[in-house]
Amino acid sequence: MCLIVFAWRPGTARPLIVAANRDEFYARPTQALGAWEDAPGVYAGRDLEAGGTWLGIGPQGRFAALTNIRDPGQPLGLRSRGELVAGFLQGERGVEAYLQHVASRGGEYSGFNLLVGDGTQLGYLNARQAQPRMLDDGVYGLSNAGLDTPWPKLVKARAGLQRLEQRPEPQQLLALLADAAPAADSELPQTGVGLATEQLLSSVFIASQSYGTRASTVLIVDNNGQRRMVERSFGPFGGHLGEVEVLA
Repeated sequence: MCLIVFAWRPGTARPLIVAANRDEFYARPTQALGAWEDAPGVYAGRDLEAGGTWLGIGPQGRFAALTNIRDPGQPLGLRSRGELVAGFLQGERGVEAYLQHVASRGGEYSGFNLLVGDGTQLGYLNARQAQPRMLDDGVYGLSNAGLDTPWPKLVKARAGLQRLEQRPEPQQLLALLADAAPAADSELPQTGVGLATEQLLSSVFIASQSYGTRASTVLIVDNNGQRRMVERSFGPFGGHLGEVEVLA
């Protein structure tokens, strides 16, 4: 998952709105959003190579999502980061306790950002900082650096969510996630991957022959705890593979 924008407004009609793109190599085997037969109450896509996920919901109002930290020089973690999302969705630890647990063993994973929530709290952990943070109400963006690092695609998508948050509709949020316009070269971050790759990765929606946006996911939670998820799946060059909707 490489871009997440979200509005966290506890006590309002829609306390949580999430719009997220998962970017990955197309060759990595993936299962689309759906119920997990081996984990009752969990709804998420699934990485069929390592068994985890990048975003999902679980029992008791649980929500979790993940992005990686872009750093070509970092050591490869011993464990898959996707298990961090799955572990919260299937577990019983509270938000802060779970993030503290993850922080204590963050060195087992390549760099990551983790969001977890239970309907009353929403917490964030950056593996490099290793200090859980409980989030106040607001509109946030998360890409492949720290929370709200102002990369062009994050700034653009976060502003789009702010315009839509009063009357969010899944199709409008999915349209926001479909923006394939690259950033200007002068605005690109320098993360050590080279100019051509920085350009490719600078758009909200990424499409190429081998790597790109595999899934666009929208989650809208209302104040009664009703959760609506809509996910579109994509193949090489952004080819549309299907759409799934879940009410839970």
